[in-house]
Amino acid sequence: MLSEKLLGKLNEQITHEFFSAHYYLAMAAYFKKEDLDGFANFFIVQAEEERFHAMKFFEFINDQGAEAVISGFKNPKRDFNSAEEIFELALEHEKLVSSLINELMSVAQEEKHYPSISFLQWFIDEQVEEEASMGKLLNQIKRVGEKGHGILMLDRELASRTFTPETE
Repeated sequence: MLSEKLLGKLNEQITHEFFSAHYYLAMAAYFKKEDLDGFANFFIVQAEEERFHAMKFFEFINDQGAEAVISGFKNPKRDFNSAEEIFELALEHEKLVSSLINELMSVAQEEKHYPSISFLQWFIDEQVEEEASMGKLLNQIKRVGEKGHGILMLDRELASRTFTPETE
């Protein structure tokens, strides 16, 4: 059974995951406006992943016999100046999400709630990948700059990204 404290933290994470999806859609909108559809696709797929993560929390809470609570969140930033700025913000955001997941794991471990510990390990591993991906793309943008062929080649590469939810 989930304690009130752990349930509250899990429900907060649902909100964080849905906020992340909206934040990434705002980033995709910037890239659409800039005619960089590959970059837009990257963040649209990222938003799909975040919604998938939110629903994993939703299902886990319900599977534990508790009630998932969906709450509102603030509007995401939508005024951006460059691809580099966006990837810096996305990396910073992924680091925040990692810290939230780690905090959740700490609560689960303190309470010795083994189903939550097992469930959260997937997210800890996922966050390592998320931070690495954002960091790599940020470094590539810094290398090629935002004008010229390099950014267009990166845009074409990102256009092929798709989201395939895992099946258990």
